[in-house]
Amino acid sequence: MHVQEWLETVPPLAIYLLVGVVIGLESLGIPLPGEIILVSSALLASQHGEIDPFVLGACASAGAIIGDSIGYAIGRKGGRPLLAWLGKKFPKHFSEGHIATAERSFQKWGMWAVFFGRFVALLRIFAGPLAGVLRMPYWKFLTANVLGGILWAGGTTAVIYYVGVVAESWLKRFSWLGLVAAVLIGLTSMLIIKRKAKKAQTAHQEPEPVAAGD
Repeated sequence: MHVQEWLETVPPLAIYLLVGVVIGLESLGIPLPGEIILVSSALLASQHGEIDPFVLGACASAGAIIGDSIGYAIGRKGGRPLLAWLGKKFPKHFSEGHIATAERSFQKWGMWAVFFGRFVALLRIFAGPLAGVLRMPYWKFLTANVLGGILWAGGTTAVIYYVGVVAESWLKRFSWLGLVAAVLIGLTSMLIIKRKAKKAQTAHQEPEPVAAGD
């Protein structure tokens, strides 16, 4: 059964809780499809009036912020051994290469790695625990965490919701052409943000120049 088809059988309250919990666990460091659940729920909200998009966005934002904060606390307490343990449990997501790339991001960009990491699937899982392991000052982490969580969760909900509303309206007038145009508008908006986030991630992957005396 498709995710959205399954969500249609779930009461609105359960959807709010599901979105908050799944995104919270993903932000905590557990590889889960938080973005898929959020997009599917926002699209469902555009088609069913009983699901409030503002409540949905608030739950998603709360899950993102709380999950990242818990991940930060766990990472700060667990340290490097935690990353080694995660590498054994989730080798696909927490491989040494991925950890090294994420760590370079944090060392170069600091709190902005937490902010932009919210828009990149892999960094979204790393952000909280790694910030704790690297002992980033909590006020910096919290600032980036709150801003990134609200912008990502709230922005994604708003874009997908209004794309769904426009698509439904246009679909009645212009059939499939309206749906295609609406989806393209929404995807373009999301891709622009994600592209900027990925540029910030890949820019610092280039090796630092070696000093002449080294």
